[in-house]
Amino acid sequence: MSNYSSKSTIARLLYFFSRRSLTFARLFAHFLASLINILHLTKTSKTIRLNLQIALPELTKKQREKITRTAIKNEIMSYMEFFHIWGSTTTENIESIHKVYGEALLHRALAEKKGVVLIVPHFGTWEIMNAWVAQYTQMTIMYKPIKHPIADQFVRDSRSREKAHLVPTDETGIRQIFKALKQGGTTVILPDHTPDHPTEMVSYFDIPLYSSNLSSKLIQKTKAKALFLYALRNEAQGFDIHFEEIDPLIYQLDPDQGTEIIYQSLETLIHKYPEHYHWSYKRFSANPALKRIYDIPSTEALEKIQGIRRRYKNNK
Repeated sequence: MSNYSSKSTIARLLYFFSRRSLTFARLFAHFLASLINILHLTKTSKTIRLNLQIALPELTKKQREKITRTAIKNEIMSYMEFFHIWGSTTTENIESIHKVYGEALLHRALAEKKGVVLIVPHFGTWEIMNAWVAQYTQMTIMYKPIKHPIADQFVRDSRSREKAHLVPTDETGIRQIFKALKQGGTTVILPDHTPDHPTEMVSYFDIPLYSSNLSSKLIQKTKAKALFLYALRNEAQGFDIHFEEIDPLIYQLDPDQGTEIIYQSLETLIHKYPEHYHWSYKRFSANPALKRIYDIPSTEALEKIQGIRRRYKNNK
């Protein structure tokens, strides 16, 4: 990592935080989160609060506020953990994974030699999983370059170290993923991104949103096995990985219906561990009527949401 210790401030920060222990990363994140929660320093906390009001309206204000404060802490902690993971060796990262739930699911899927699509949402600390999965399979992963060249090279080097084949987020990259799956390889897809252009609408917490159906297309066209995958930090200065099966109907339905199944799985996970989802993403703006949802007062935003949700339910 010494090649990153240049005069660039970003390079120095990357080098510094990537060389700190996991304990330091978590303590520093806890400190930052405390400042944000007490002083409301960022607009991100407003986004998180609004997203929770939209997604979990059945909870009381007190319950949502408790989740909000914990979610802010967990999200900052995940980013600090990313630095630690990127700066650690493969062996160190694997050693920090203490339990793997559903491990047999991955081994059975790989044994079929039809390819594996790992569906990994913006949840927990997903970067830690690359080192463990790479022990058993070659991964082909889409990668969108980071704007800052030093940060981009830092992340590229870290991910490539796990023998991952990084491909662009365009048709060229998709073709390479198809080829890899056909050869029995593995890909990782984060399903809860907003597409760069209008697509089919898929329900997410009863709100129709533009959604990528790439995951379900890959699964259906290649006959690859689909597994839901996420990682949670534990109390023993490490992580636990969870593999879960997805509703088998995903192999039979059309891509948009398959995407709905993925989103249903994600909603189930969020209801189980709402404080570990990365709520800062402005996902609910992916609807033509909600483009400015995060720029207007929360009361007005929620009125728009309620109207769209009501129409959606009436048309089901």
